[in-house]
Amino acid sequence: MNSMIFEKAVALVDRSFTGVLGTVEKSGIPQQKAMIKTQAVGLKEFWFCSNTSSKRVQQIKDNPNASLYFFDEATFEGLMLTGIAQISYDDEKRKSFWTEEMKMYYPLGCYDPDFALVKFTAHKANYYHGLKNYDFDIE
Repeated sequence: MNSMIFEKAVALVDRSFTGVLGTVEKSGIPQQKAMIKTQAVGLKEFWFCSNTSSKRVQQIKDNPNASLYFFDEATFEGLMLTGIAQISYDDEKRKSFWTEEMKMYYPLGCYDPDFALVKFTAHKANYYHGLKNYDFDIE
C-alpha cells in the first residue's frame, strides 16, 4: 500500500470531528449516524460514546459488522472503513473520555449505566480523492 495514501487517510481522520458510523438493524437495513470521534488510534481503532439505551448499541450487540466514514466537503475526500463494532463499559476508558459537558447525556457521571462506549476496529479501507479510489487492508 502506498504510504502517501495512508498518511492522507490518517490526516483526514485527524481533522474530522465526526465520523458516520454504519450499523445494521435486525431486518438487514443499513443505518448511519454521525458520531463524535472520541479517540482514533491510527486507522485501526476508533472510540465513540453512546447511550446504552440507544438503537445503535442494540444493533451492534445484534450484529457487530459495521462501517465508518470520514469525509471533507472542502477537499472532496472520503475514507470508508469496514470492520467490527463492540460495546464496552471499561471504567478506565469511560473516565478518561469523560467531560463535564457530558453530564447532560449521562446525569450519573462517568459510571452512569447508560454511558456506553463503542469501539470500532477497522479491517479494510477505501480512500477516495482526486477521482481515484484506493483500497487497502488495515493491519
